[in-house]
Amino acid sequence: MATDKSTAKTILEQGGGILSLAPNWVPRPFNRPGNRLRLHPDDTYAMGMERGAIVERWFSSITPVETAGAVPHEGMSFVNVDGDPSHKILFKDFVDALGPELYGEELHERYGTWPMYSKFYDYNEPLFHHVHHGPEACAKVGVTPKHEHYFFPKQYNNHRGTRPTSFFGFDPSVTKEEVKGRLAKHEEENTRILELSRAFQIELGTGWYTPAGVVHAPASLCTYEPQWNSDVMALWENVVGSGEVFGYDWLSGYLPPGKERDLDAILAVADWELNTLSNYRQEFFRPPVSESSGEGWKQDWIAYGNPYVAAKELTVEPGREIVIKDKAAYGCLCVQGHGYFGDFVIEAPTLIRYGQLTADEFFVSRGRAAEGVLVRNESPVEPLVILKHFGPDVGGAEIRNGL
Repeated sequence: MATDKSTAKTILEQGGGILSLAPNWVPRPFNRPGNRLRLHPDDTYAMGMERGAIVERWFSSITPVETAGAVPHEGMSFVNVDGDPSHKILFKDFVDALGPELYGEELHERYGTWPMYSKFYDYNEPLFHHVHHGPEACAKVGVTPKHEHYFFPKQYNNHRGTRPTSFFGFDPSVTKEEVKGRLAKHEEENTRILELSRAFQIELGTGWYTPAGVVHAPASLCTYEPQWNSDVMALWENVVGSGEVFGYDWLSGYLPPGKERDLDAILAVADWELNTLSNYRQEFFRPPVSESSGEGWKQDWIAYGNPYVAAKELTVEPGREIVIKDKAAYGCLCVQGHGYFGDFVIEAPTLIRYGQLTADEFFVSRGRAAEGVLVRNESPVEPLVILKHFGPDVGGAEIRNGL
């Protein structure tokens, strides 16, 4: 079901400047599911055994998945129009039709669209050591860099998987020649490239910023990940700890034609200075920072300190309500509790069937965000907790770590 500007505007106005979004599931042909997405266990492979398990859920996305076998619009969000799953409309149709009326003049002038999305990824095993190409490398092949930010919600981490540590970059003592020597053996033996990296034990309720160009191997946690509109990457680890083997094609992706066997070109997609920072934790670790609070509620920055994406965590105590105002449009997800979000019922789901609609995900237009959204917790005992993801126009780049 497609839409034009008139229809899109009517639907947005009926929601008071808020859109209800349908769950957006993404399978991957690698790793193992952590089973923390609240998806029904019978539906783990609902998108086909050949596609792999559903291990991700994407939010406020106009970005398609870039993995082999993906169907049209996979990874792209849909708007829940009237409670009938067959009537849902592509979120990108609203973005294209309404433009700055939906996401604001600043983003429209700078990017011409809604430039970010967020996701949950939920792997039981740690992910491979991989890189999202730096800006210069992306420009050579006409793709967009993928800057990303992690936050580890307690509500979606009832277990920590097999290795709750993340590797970032390389130890400052490591040389390019050492890394190049490992990559040169990608097709010959287990390169054990993590031996050159460095790991940090992950603390729930905190996060990390990972700019494009940093090689990283994320921990086995269910992770909330606000990120730039891109799905570009290359794998630098050929044998992952779980035993998975990845061929050379995974290492040489998104390079100029003829450079696939050029190890210098492969190394150049990474930012060497960022990868070997001696104070990496000080630069990129992101504990929560208070943004505002009042009687019975608080809102913290949980993704900040970068010029691309930001996120906040809103907590409203039992029986309380707040009209919360924000400077920019945002997508959001309820991770705990139930109540009202504007005129919409909001609730964190317990168990979701594939194809079923939920009442946990919304997109708030720029105008409604500035006007304020009434958030009311209807529970007598449980907090209502909402994660909110923003583009760069919310002012998160100026927030400091406080470390």
